[in-house]
Amino acid sequence: MKSFEILGNKDTRSGFGEGLFEIGNQNPNVIAMCADLTGSLMMDAFKNAHPERFFQAGIAEANMMGVAAGLALGGKIPFVGTFANFATGRVYDQIRQSIAYSNANVKICASHAGLTLGEDGATHQILEDLGLMKMLPGMTVINPCDFNQTKAATIAIANFNGPVYLRFGRPKWPVFMPDNQPFVIGKAITLSEGTDVSIFATGHLVWKAIQAGQTLAEKGISAEIINIHTIKPLDVEAVLASAKKTGCVVTAEEHQMNGGLGDSIAQLLSRKMPTPFEMVAVNDSFGESGKPEELLVKYGLESSDIVSAAERAIARK
Repeated sequence: MKSFEILGNKDTRSGFGEGLFEIGNQNPNVIAMCADLTGSLMMDAFKNAHPERFFQAGIAEANMMGVAAGLALGGKIPFVGTFANFATGRVYDQIRQSIAYSNANVKICASHAGLTLGEDGATHQILEDLGLMKMLPGMTVINPCDFNQTKAATIAIANFNGPVYLRFGRPKWPVFMPDNQPFVIGKAITLSEGTDVSIFATGHLVWKAIQAGQTLAEKGISAEIINIHTIKPLDVEAVLASAKKTGCVVTAEEHQMNGGLGDSIAQLLSRKMPTPFEMVAVNDSFGESGKPEELLVKYGLESSDIVSAAERAIARK
């Protein structure tokens, strides 16, 4: 099992903020919009540097999405920022009709996603957003794993033509991806080669998968750890190649079992390569208020849960 150096602890939302500032300096067509959460989305640097290209929409997320669609159809590249719950569930109609249906070049940037939002509780801990977004035709869905990858993803989507949903979070999290690694939309990253089980993880749970791989190695089990940062389009070739090599699969995500990464990989394997398969995700439940790490334990999203899932998958080979 490959070892990983922790380069620090930073929240992924700060990676978005730095990436947005950088592309704002590079591309005059980049527009930023926020729904009264500029500080929480780390958009202040862009706002201060380019006030003429920053628009505060207030608590009017649906209006913000409609304005963004119009700006995109006029040739601008709008990055709209708010909490993931408000960026998807609250404005699904506007996203579907004005952005996705028109294939408008809008970047929907969603912070505070998943259980690791913590104390804000179930009303804000959206666990359905990846499913909502990936079902929209033409929508690209990205869920990076740490600060460095979130910054790289933010820069990459500015050069991609089409609607994008970019998901990130609030808590400080280990930084372990290289700060100079190019972000390739739709291309999975193999973090550690293995032969006994494939673990496909996304977002914050990539780090938990790495920890699980280390535990499995101590038990004599060789785990292949793959970072699926792009939920849609899924890297079909990488998934099938790894599943063929190891013969069993585990997915790990901070999302509902229904509709997320595991759902996409299960559909692929059932069609192309039936394989023993286990999912680590929230099982048809809302979250609750609590500290992020405590919630991950309670809802079965810890590294130990990934280890147990890998052992169950291997037993079914």
